[in-house]
Amino acid sequence: MVLRKVIMQDLDQIIALENIGFSPEEAATPEALKLRIEQIQETFIVAEKNDEVIGYINGPVIKERYISDDLFKNVPTNNSESGYISVLGLVVAPNYQGQGIAGRLLNYFENLAKNQHRHGVTLTCRESLISFYEKYGYRNEGVSESCHGGIKWYNLVKNIKKDNEV
Repeated sequence: MVLRKVIMQDLDQIIALENIGFSPEEAATPEALKLRIEQIQETFIVAEKNDEVIGYINGPVIKERYISDDLFKNVPTNNSESGYISVLGLVVAPNYQGQGIAGRLLNYFENLAKNQHRHGVTLTCRESLISFYEKYGYRNEGVSESCHGGIKWYNLVKNIKKDNEV
């Protein structure tokens, strides 16, 4: 398995995974996913095995600590200043779950955040997934203002220590 930046040829496989990983209310539209590929390729990473996209993580770099609902439809280009790498989507194909792929994708974002001197990685998740993210060092910072898809979301953040911090 390799992790690499997304390319437009991955779009159909990504749309299929998005619709497996999220309910119709939550899932990004094909147009939104295409825009993400065009605008945030550096922070749209796929896991590939035998020429098949088996998972992905994506989200823009934002100034804010928490994700806002507008990001799900109108993704901005990556902020060149510090800020946070946000996670708008993290999906692993069902037959590849439980093999550490999601953890590797999260770790990729964390290393990218550190190398780019970002404050950290921020995401929202359902209550049922809080313990999964806490296992990877994310801190639950409470209920999100997001109401994307009509769901109650929680803000989780992993702060990234700079090399000169203890």
